[in-house]
Amino acid sequence: MRIPISKKMSMIDSSGIRKVFNLAAKMDNPVNLSIGQPDFDIPEEVKESAVKAIINGRNKYTLTQGIEELNRKLLRYYQDLYPQHKPESIMITSGVSGGILLAFMAMIDPGDEILIPDPYFVMYKHLINLLGGVPVTYNLYPDFRITEKAIKPGITKKTKMIIINSPNNPTGMVHSREEIKLVHDIAREHDLFIVSDEIYDTYVYNNGFTSILEFTDQAMVLKGFSKNFSATGWRVGFALAPDRIIQEMIKLQQYTFVCAPAPFQYAILENLDYDFRKIREEYAVKRDTIYNALKEKFKVAKPEGAFYMFPEAPDKKASLFTEKAIKNNLLIIPGNVFSEQDTNFRISFAAPLETLRKGGEILNSLV
Repeated sequence: MRIPISKKMSMIDSSGIRKVFNLAAKMDNPVNLSIGQPDFDIPEEVKESAVKAIINGRNKYTLTQGIEELNRKLLRYYQDLYPQHKPESIMITSGVSGGILLAFMAMIDPGDEILIPDPYFVMYKHLINLLGGVPVTYNLYPDFRITEKAIKPGITKKTKMIIINSPNNPTGMVHSREEIKLVHDIAREHDLFIVSDEIYDTYVYNNGFTSILEFTDQAMVLKGFSKNFSATGWRVGFALAPDRIIQEMIKLQQYTFVCAPAPFQYAILENLDYDFRKIREEYAVKRDTIYNALKEKFKVAKPEGAFYMFPEAPDKKASLFTEKAIKNNLLIIPGNVFSEQDTNFRISFAAPLETLRKGGEILNSLV
């Protein structure tokens, strides 16, 4: 019998990150600097809120757009920054990944060109391809900063939107206020919509964080709770955007995710004011540990946010260097998973300090 695989599936490949995860499962106690999720457990009071929600019967479908109390509280929480938004401008998504999918489905038509940063989060390129759009990269190398020179050459009559990701996965860089303002000005000049992925905004170590919504309400921000609460399996995020787009995304969510998991929405509601300062300070120490270990032998930008680092591989041959690292029981991810180039490799410093020290020793020994 013929197996009916859609032609669209040829437009995407399995995530290179998942390939490394699968490899890790087969290795004997590897030094793992590949996993992009926090290495601490969910805080006890947050767990207790989820348990309470389950015991109290909060286990059925919620409204597609999420429970009303959480949406209202999120709007109040961000009122100073985004005062122009209203209840119809927000929805709870099944993780930020779910929000990205719904947003792209709601806005991208076949042939639309979408500007994405390079390096980029793996999902952007493949989902755009799946929907018949055309991903067009703007180059952030070598210092991973946004410039007019990088963005403007990629704009054509078919360009529909621009994606920004700050703090960035995989580089760990946080775009400055000037960079975000530049994106806003270019988008306004060329009538482009902006989608800003801000999932890592809890983890900003040095300077302040700037959201695109400080400059305009005609943009979309995607945020979530997976990374800050170390609850990546809970799948709770939210989208804030012009209500016309949000209403289309709600329509799509009815036929896809239905709603985000109910008990975890209630757990987030109870803990929206959780103080992450101690966790952030611990991750700053982890960042400094691996950065100081590598800075003498590797060309590497010091991350300003998230928990990733993107060093340049020896001879700019990241795939070969990654293979060499894996043979030495160290898991890292080659840069071509996140980029049109294969010059760098991604490290996650969401790991115990001892693991980071071992990883640094192995990497330095391979240079």
